[in-house]
Amino acid sequence: MATDLSARLSAHENKGLYRKRLTLEGPQATDVTIDGKRYLAFCSNDYLGLANHSALIEAACHGARTYGVGSGASHLITGHSTAHHALEHALAQFVGLPQALLFSTGYMANMAVITALVGRGDAVFADKLNHASLNDAIVLSRATFTRYPHLELARLERCLADTKASRKLVATDAVFSMDGDIAPVAELLALCERYDAWLLLDDAHGFGVLGKQGQGILHAVDGFDLQSPRLIYMATLGKAAGVFGAFVAAQPEVIAALIQFAHSYGYTTATPPLLAHTLLTSLSLIEREVWRREILTAHRLRLSRGLQSCRWPLLPSATPIQPLRVGRSEEAVRLSAALREQGILVPAIRPPTVPKGEARLRISLSAAHSKEDVDRLIEALHAVAGNV
Repeated sequence: MATDLSARLSAHENKGLYRKRLTLEGPQATDVTIDGKRYLAFCSNDYLGLANHSALIEAACHGARTYGVGSGASHLITGHSTAHHALEHALAQFVGLPQALLFSTGYMANMAVITALVGRGDAVFADKLNHASLNDAIVLSRATFTRYPHLELARLERCLADTKASRKLVATDAVFSMDGDIAPVAELLALCERYDAWLLLDDAHGFGVLGKQGQGILHAVDGFDLQSPRLIYMATLGKAAGVFGAFVAAQPEVIAALIQFAHSYGYTTATPPLLAHTLLTSLSLIEREVWRREILTAHRLRLSRGLQSCRWPLLPSATPIQPLRVGRSEEAVRLSAALREQGILVPAIRPPTVPKGEARLRISLSAAHSKEDVDRLIEALHAVAGNV
């Protein structure tokens, strides 16, 4: 067994797919220290630059003094605090849906929604480029699993029309994490209305970033019906919100079903209430500080202009996720290493995270980056283009 596992690991490494962890020696920021060396980092999901914000640090300290460190139990025993309750209410109001429910991670939230709402004999339809958590949840649910080509709604409609299942769910990323493109949510909801299906939107990378006040994908599309009973909205709180956790917002019946039937909600210890307390401050900053999103837009345009003549093309994306398509995994790894030699961290993304032949550098922009930071990355990419 051990020999087989070693051979598998060696083969994985020979394909340029072996991953190694970097250990930060300090807080998440645009400038980080690893093994005593400083790097300019373009690899964080801290899109608004809140992860090390002084107001959130103070809120966390106040939350610890008020609620202690651990929650001590699951939400269904005695782990649900007034901090959790207040945050759920605030999140529901913020995204414009009736109720919200907190989870430890987006992975657990997606697992909860899909396994609690569908099962054997039901049907789930998922975009080909969805996050792994959605795919894993669908497999675990035992529902019939159909993947439609990326953003091909005509194919999705044919699948919805052909299915005999009585319960149907369409699951999609709102912002696709490796491409940075955005799902056509209004059209998807129209299809779900027409064919009597739920629509699960995973807005992990849109919450806090999209919409004038950062309310996410639901407020970034004109004419979107926020009150549809078919809409189930999931967003994470460890990316743009800068802290930790996730939530699902939906109709009261959906939230009640998750509380009653979702294993990843009922059978795990609640997140520390100090984090929920901290997230109330984060939510206020997201709503008030519109300038953070304006800086992200400026950085994105600056990067796009600066890399127009670059050897590797940027994929079209109106989000902080800016993928630089390289192609071969080995070349993407070498390019990432060459940038690291210049003190810049940009991760190489390889299969199975992206399709074979679609390896890339995933540039993640933050409001905490300066114009000079973006220019430094542009110059470095042009400099290494002839040597990789």
